[in-house]
Amino acid sequence: MHVSLKMAGLALAGLFAGAAAAADLDVANPWVRGTVAAQKATGAFMQLSSKGGVTLVGAASPAAGIVEIHEMSMAGNVMKMRAVPRLEVPPGTPLEFRPGSYHVMLIDLKKPLAKGDVVPITLKVEGRDKKVETVEVQAEVRDLTAPPAMEHRH
Repeated sequence: MHVSLKMAGLALAGLFAGAAAAADLDVANPWVRGTVAAQKATGAFMQLSSKGGVTLVGAASPAAGIVEIHEMSMAGNVMKMRAVPRLEVPPGTPLEFRPGSYHVMLIDLKKPLAKGDVVPITLKVEGRDKKVETVEVQAEVRDLTAPPAMEHRH
């Protein structure tokens, strides 16, 4: 049965890749950092690219009560993190969501996330025509030993 579920997941991943292309947003290697029982927030990471250029204007997931696009940066020796309401994905230049940089923040998690779980994430994308479309992403949860995100609390 586990093999069947994995095959179904691969088939769904193929469908979501097609949806991403329709909105002029390609999503590669989506993953979420696993959590421990009491942890209420984590990050999702992926690579985004667009042929014509789009703007990421929001995100949602049934796995969390709040989902935000975050930017993390260092200013001198001070880490700064903030939610960003809009994020440009320039044409032809991949945008990397990675620990210590841009990421999708999943806050008020509904349950702990274990390695192998799949977290559905909906990205809201505004095209050059100002039309907003959604892109469905299935992000696999990686082990807690995945590259660490800088700690922060909400």
